[in-house]
Amino acid sequence: MQLYTRSAGEGLPVVLLHAFPLSSAMWLAQREGLAEVCKVITPDLRGFGGSVLGEDEPSLDVMADDVARLLDREGVDRAVVGGLSMGGYVTMALCRRHPDRLLGVILADTKASADPEEARSGRERIADDVLREGTSVLVEKVLPGLLGRTTLERRAMVSGRVRGLVQAAPPVAAAWAQRAMAARPDSFDTLRALDAPVLVIVGEEDEITPIAVADAMAEAAPDGRLAVIEKAGHLSAIEQPEAFNRAVSAFVAELGGGSPRR
Repeated sequence: MQLYTRSAGEGLPVVLLHAFPLSSAMWLAQREGLAEVCKVITPDLRGFGGSVLGEDEPSLDVMADDVARLLDREGVDRAVVGGLSMGGYVTMALCRRHPDRLLGVILADTKASADPEEARSGRERIADDVLREGTSVLVEKVLPGLLGRTTLERRAMVSGRVRGLVQAAPPVAAAWAQRAMAARPDSFDTLRALDAPVLVIVGEEDEITPIAVADAMAEAAPDGRLAVIEKAGHLSAIEQPEAFNRAVSAFVAELGGGSPRR
């Protein structure tokens, strides 16, 4: 499995893993804004964008191993690896399976706890529905929670762009990913065992993974810190890219990878 990847910049490698049900297209502002301070590597996770789905059973571990192979292909021994929402789940799976590959970890608008039974059942229903009815299910059931109230009220172009990204998701990949996320384990012990520094980012208006959830993750990591992005919801990197990039840039500079952007 080779993941389709978009990259920009030079220097310390920073791998960013996209949210569900988007693709690496969501990281456009990060590739443009962070290229001066690091090498930004943004793969399409399997089944999304330009990456094929393959024949494996749904599993975040499989997705994490894809990322480890991507590092091998890029000739990167260790990198800062981060992800937003589903990308954060994949990042935590990578922390469990390949901790030696990590210089630092970024967890944005995601959570370390496993899904309760009700949430797992909901993911299974969405998986079934999207296979039967197509991406309209994602627009109806997933899209409404992705953006904060400020974006919904004031940023019509951002809302339209996210809607287009959701509509582009292949139904088979969306169902596969929902089932992979439903089966994920609790990752708090993984965070507690990490040697690498951890940056937790959360949108101030994120109702899916609120600030309290993000704060608990930052507290669990031995070397964790929290950045709250004002006037942003669950897709903080898209809704407030400049603030998001400043947080990542400062973290990269802390790791010795360049000067922070102002």
